[in-house]
Amino acid sequence: MTYTNNFELNNGVKIPALGLGTWLLNDEQTEQAVIDAISLGYRHIDTAQAYGNEKGVGEGVRKSGVDRQELFITTKVAAEEKTYEGAAASIDESLRKTGLDYFDLMIIHSPQPWKEVNQLDDRYFEGNIQAWKALEAAYKAGKVRAIGVSNFLREDLENLLENTEIKPMVNQVLCHIGNTPLELIEFCQSKEIKVEAYSPIGHGAILNRKDVKAIATKYDVSVAQLSLKYALQLGIVVIPKTSNPDHMKNNAELDFEISDADMETLKAIEKIDDYGEHSFFPVFGGKL
Repeated sequence: MTYTNNFELNNGVKIPALGLGTWLLNDEQTEQAVIDAISLGYRHIDTAQAYGNEKGVGEGVRKSGVDRQELFITTKVAAEEKTYEGAAASIDESLRKTGLDYFDLMIIHSPQPWKEVNQLDDRYFEGNIQAWKALEAAYKAGKVRAIGVSNFLREDLENLLENTEIKPMVNQVLCHIGNTPLELIEFCQSKEIKVEAYSPIGHGAILNRKDVKAIATKYDVSVAQLSLKYALQLGIVVIPKTSNPDHMKNNAELDFEISDADMETLKAIEKIDDYGEHSFFPVFGGKL
């Protein structure tokens, strides 16, 4: 593992800049992926209640042979939990499923329930305040070391900033070459909210873009490596999902720098709007 840089959250907690995503993996696949990733040097693992694989993450952590305190484990409160009681119970359930004593980061998965993502005007402001207060309580109780959100737009973030006690430490969003929400990133950074990129390789949709391939070739790297380095140079945490140890290793070999001129070119790459077989998911179907 060659890339082991950390970023610092607004509460002083350090977060590994490169992590492993586990979306679409079942418990058994997740357990092995976590073991493999940790053996390669990864220290940051991302899961969610909605993924149905929190147990696999916990098993992988225990079987990795690495001290729990060396690892950074993230999970997410289900997007449907919009009450204090429901969110609080779900946090305890996630701890039970993983068998962990605490999470390093726990975030609200979406401001709206998935079936309603950007289909209704209701942004669930009050529900998100209640879910956030449950996270604040868990944070104060030591159940989580940091708290944040995912898929939150500026208005959703402003709702929490204006109506709750603790500032979000993270906003995890879809971000990759061909889909970089620069205004949202700039707003988050202005509020000391660290941006995390899920699907930083565009769920594969970017791999065959000739214009991106040409820049990757210039640096003698893969499109995946270029994509990850691009986000990292924007100051963004990346959590590429894979269960393939070779891909994990390749994703961590990021010992190169993209020039300022090439960064500007990549920022301006034509927006990707077709994610193939994954386009039916809200995050890839133009609904976020």
